[in-house]
Amino acid sequence: MKELKVSAINKGTVIDHIPAGRGLKVLEILNLSGDNTILIAMNVRSGKLGRKDIIKVEGKILNEEEVNKIALIAPSATVNIIENWEVMEKRKVEIPDEIIGIIECANPNCITHYEEVTPKFKVLSKKPLKLKCHYCERTMEEDIVLKHLL
Repeated sequence: MKELKVSAINKGTVIDHIPAGRGLKVLEILNLSGDNTILIAMNVRSGKLGRKDIIKVEGKILNEEEVNKIALIAPSATVNIIENWEVMEKRKVEIPDEIIGIIECANPNCITHYEEVTPKFKVLSKKPLKLKCHYCERTMEEDIVLKHLL
């Protein structure tokens, strides 16, 4: 059996344990510039998930907002911060108790669609994901939409 070897990165982020098929969605929300070298491995064998996607981004350390967005799409993901070719920090993504500015309210009449206010949601349940809008109090489950990035 041949094995594909992927080169290590000197500094950046490796997002592992992304459910198979969700890697491109994770990449989309990260809104990376053309300056970053990106490696995407899709549908890779995984003892933990059966199949998984992996993303390596050279030269980019994810901030908390980016990690929170990943948690909404890939709750099983782990984020590894790499410096000097070594994993300096490894953490499992986790849905926070409150989500600010990264999801749109599903209620078309919500003030967040008409005023310059940042959408804010209280997490009522993490599994299954259930959110409540701070402004209109609409409860959302399957109608969750990430905000479009500028």
